[in-house]
Amino acid sequence: MPTPRVEIEYCPRCRWLLRAAWMAQELLTTFVDELGEVALVPASEAGRFRVSLDGQPLFDRGQAGRFPESKELKQLVRDQIAPERDLGHSDRDSS
Repeated sequence: MPTPRVEIEYCPRCRWLLRAAWMAQELLTTFVDELGEVALVPASEAGRFRVSLDGQPLFDRGQAGRFPESKELKQLVRDQIAPERDLGHSDRDSS
């Protein structure tokens, strides 16, 4: 059975590689047994920051008008690959 692949497409001209790498590290640390790969893909379009799971879009900075929060991205991935999984502090309301 193929394991899930997350792709983080980022704008290298905007210098968003570090942000993309940090998001990748957060996902790989959280989903050690569930994810098979997190790929960092330099975008050809300026200003792009998109996250997809097995080719299906999860988050698009252009549509949202902002970057995803780590907690939010973890929840989006979890909801697709391990919906029964508790994310601990990432599932708690911050208000």
